[in-house]
Amino acid sequence: MKLLKCAIYCAVAGTVGFFFGRLISKCPMRPDKGLFRCYAFEKNGALYEKLNIRKWQAKVPDMSRILPFLMPPKNLSGDYAQRLPVMIRETCVAEITHITVSILGLPCLRIWPGMGGVTVTAIFILLLNVPYILIQRYNRPRLIRLYRKLQAREEKKEGAICVC
Repeated sequence: MKLLKCAIYCAVAGTVGFFFGRLISKCPMRPDKGLFRCYAFEKNGALYEKLNIRKWQAKVPDMSRILPFLMPPKNLSGDYAQRLPVMIRETCVAEITHITVSILGLPCLRIWPGMGGVTVTAIFILLLNVPYILIQRYNRPRLIRLYRKLQAREEKKEGAICVC
């Protein structure tokens, strides 16, 4: 019975977190500052390369594939120069969402005191949220670098145009 209560609570927490994420997706974010910046221990993505995120990230469920009408697609087809800022912002939103949902999962420790609650909470946080946080932290710097390259290329093109 406590397992069922924890499962229901986690499902509600995940749903609340999802709608929270959709709300904050409209807020301005600085993807290279604060919580979202690259930290020294990440070694410019080398940490995530060691975790082989590139190989397994496409295998985990993705809400943009499950509910495409609620979330922007995560691909660079079409005019990707315009889509990159949206994708970068979405990595911030997803990271905040999964951190929030992880914190919301902690009350399972009260719902089911002891090892049962610890196990459910650990599974909820470590398997259902941390991988997504790692994916965002892996992808965001790569997307930012690509966006900056595109901006530099555009600036170079504009500088080459001479109005005489």
